[in-house]
Amino acid sequence: MGCLIGTLAVPAACCCGSAACSLCCAACPSCKNSTAARIGYALMLLLGSVVAVFMLVPGIRSKLDEIPALCTDFMGQNLMKEGCDKVVGFLAVYRVCFAMAMFFLLFCVIMIRVRSSKDPRAKIQNGFWFFKLLIMVGICVGAFFIPEGSFGEVWMVFGMIGAFLFILIQLVLLVDFAHGWAESWVEKYEDTESKCYYFGLFFFTIFFYLVSLVAVILFYIYYASGDCALHKFFVSLNLILCVIMSTVAILPKIQEHQPRSGLLQSSVISAYVMYLTWSAMSNNPNKTCNPSLKDIFIPAHNITKVNTGAGVEASDGVFDWQGIIALAIWLFAVLYSSIRTSSNSQVGKLTLSANTLLQTDTGSSDGDTEAQKGQKVWDNEEEGVAYSYSFYHFMLFLASLYVMMTLTNWFSPSSDVKSFNANMSSVWVKIASSWISIILYVWTLVAPALLVNRDFN
Repeated sequence: MGCLIGTLAVPAACCCGSAACSLCCAACPSCKNSTAARIGYALMLLLGSVVAVFMLVPGIRSKLDEIPALCTDFMGQNLMKEGCDKVVGFLAVYRVCFAMAMFFLLFCVIMIRVRSSKDPRAKIQNGFWFFKLLIMVGICVGAFFIPEGSFGEVWMVFGMIGAFLFILIQLVLLVDFAHGWAESWVEKYEDTESKCYYFGLFFFTIFFYLVSLVAVILFYIYYASGDCALHKFFVSLNLILCVIMSTVAILPKIQEHQPRSGLLQSSVISAYVMYLTWSAMSNNPNKTCNPSLKDIFIPAHNITKVNTGAGVEASDGVFDWQGIIALAIWLFAVLYSSIRTSSNSQVGKLTLSANTLLQTDTGSSDGDTEAQKGQKVWDNEEEGVAYSYSFYHFMLFLASLYVMMTLTNWFSPSSDVKSFNANMSSVWVKIASSWISIILYVWTLVAPALLVNRDFN
């Protein structure tokens, strides 16, 4: 984590190559070049996401009118009204996230088949941060000149596909986190014989299962009551699948071939599946089957309603708890994939290319040790890259689309911040992602038992 804190200033300060980056970041903790670069790109993604959030702040459009000579002249006449209208609302978020997505897609293509830091393109990957920021800003400015037309509807389709794929990547990261967590505490329990770690694993396993159980009960009460037959099907099916998944994880045959499997991992995935179920149901246009949290916990709360023109009403807020939780999971996934570099982890398998140098977080060569003594950010990729540059940028490309759909609540695009248009497409995308998440996790459990001749370590 020290490397994460220490590299907060890297993108702004390091304008040249990786060597110059090491000099200007002398105050940073010692950090691998591969890790520092990933954190730098993650911070660029976070910066763009913060800008997109400001474009959805209620009342921001009226605040722009109050700035002299920006949207109106000193006589109160409209000068740039159309331009000011474009920089707020859902479509503005689409344009900003489009720029971030195109930036990372561009680097995904440029960095194909980079093998080591000796490749000239590796210097672009690990340095020149100021110029990369300029490129992203330039793409963003250009995105606001794209005619409205069908841009929003077409880009929403790409956003749903990309967000769906990123949800699956989040699953891999969550499974890796749960595996690493369980292994770490089991090893500490075996080394120290302290029962704190044993009871800790037991406590958090029960905790995540209780969260899932409480969620199911609340779903049946508030989201699957009355005529909400589709929601009843979603909740019931996912509950059954989670029970099957947890049972499979502790079968003797599975334990024989997959000693890492356990109920802690299954409990985390169960909670994640219930979150996806809730997220899907919260996008149902039928408000009878989709009450807001304010309606559930504060029934008398006075919420201003806005007619979307499709017979569906929506609140005038922009962010809700579903969106906040989604952004929290997204932030965890992005930062975890940037920091977690062990090649034997699921993250390592996800981001390492076929010919990359397999390294662990703690392992280093003699040359690396000497490099650490001379500089704070040291090159650990002279013999081979520690991760696939191209795939990492592709993952951030998908992350840009996911944050775009999350900030806009997966609703149809609109230039009016207050006008939310829920759609059933997002419901099916999210619920399908929950089913595929369960299938993928169960496959990681049964694959070693079915394909005994393959090495899954």
